Amino acid sequence: MIKPWTLFVIVLSQFCCTSLWFATNAVMGDLIIEFNLPDSALGHLTSAVQFGFITGTLIFAILTVADRFSPSRVFFICALLGALTNLGAIREQNDFSSLMILRGATGFLLAGIYPVGMKIAADYYQKGLGKSLGFLVGALVVGTGFPHLIKDFSGELNWKLVVILTSAIAMLGGTIMILLVKDGPYRKPGQVVDFATLFKVFRNKKLRAAATGYFGHMWELYAFWAFIPVMLANYQQLHDSNNFNISLISFLVISLGGVACVAGGYLSGTYGLKRIAATALALSGICCLLSPLVFQQSNILVLYMFLVFWGLVVIADSPLFSTLVALNASPETKGTALTMVNCIGFSITIVSLQTMGLVWQHFDTRFIFMILAIGPILGLWGLLAENNEQ
Repeated sequence: MIKPWTLFVIVLSQFCCTSLWFATNAVMGDLIIEFNLPDSALGHLTSAVQFGFITGTLIFAILTVADRFSPSRVFFICALLGALTNLGAIREQNDFSSLMILRGATGFLLAGIYPVGMKIAADYYQKGLGKSLGFLVGALVVGTGFPHLIKDFSGELNWKLVVILTSAIAMLGGTIMILLVKDGPYRKPGQVVDFATLFKVFRNKKLRAAATGYFGHMWELYAFWAFIPVMLANYQQLHDSNNFNISLISFLVISLGGVACVAGGYLSGTYGLKRIAATALALSGICCLLSPLVFQQSNILVLYMFLVFWGLVVIADSPLFSTLVALNASPETKGTALTMVNCIGFSITIVSLQTMGLVWQHFDTRFIFMILAIGPILGLWGLLAENNEQ
């Protein structure tokens, strides 16, 4: 029998551990000064996390780790090691190269946290999986934005406190997962390494269509999240506006997306997974195209409302795409399918992050977010190409 608090523990663990993702982004200004980093450090260090995550998910998928071993144990080990690599950022001997390595290692270990957390939820909940993953991805969203909130509350305190606290929280998340969440009742462990599994998972047309929608969503998501603080700072310069709390606003824009994940999960039960996912993807694409109009106007309230709405719709479809992938994968390859789709999706984020970093330096900043619309457009095309209504 599934204990009523199981989903809460999974969600809490996911929140705690995914705070590692943007831990250094929240203190990027301090890192640049402390270690004499180049101005391009934001894009490069964020990409290092993504590259590490991609490498990790690829290896985990090849070795079918999430299907062959206890997912809770994998989650726990990766949480502890990820906390340690994140903590390494406070070393006084660090330079740009060592920070790149540390962030890459943290990303690698996140491969045993984010998709494995979804695998754990899928092993417990088949009926209502969309709602369950809505809570889980919502936890990822809040966890991603949480370092910005720590930075805001820490005020003038040493930036190292943000890194230390995120590492401690990640250790807590891994510990409660291993102690309170055992292997789920719907888990069907794989017995051997099967390299053909990597190709088999994409033979299903419905899974492939859902994955394409996810890939388009990922082109936009992390570039939007990573550049929110930069976007706000640039808006201040463009309009010579009064200083506003960039850390707090960044946290709110990112973290309120967690509400959208939960809401999307509930709405999908009434209107269908594909319909809600497509609607959110279309709305976020429209935000990309409308962004120049908003950035050109000087009403700060309009900017806040626009960014909050964008933050809601840019992530609302993520758990729905993951649910579509999980439901269309065979039980014994579910973990590998989720991990492989994550691997490709996060590979795409590196391209979009580097593209944003490049155009930021050479084009009018009010117009560069239009580039992100490419993802939603192609994602919608792939998603709607197949009739995979759930």
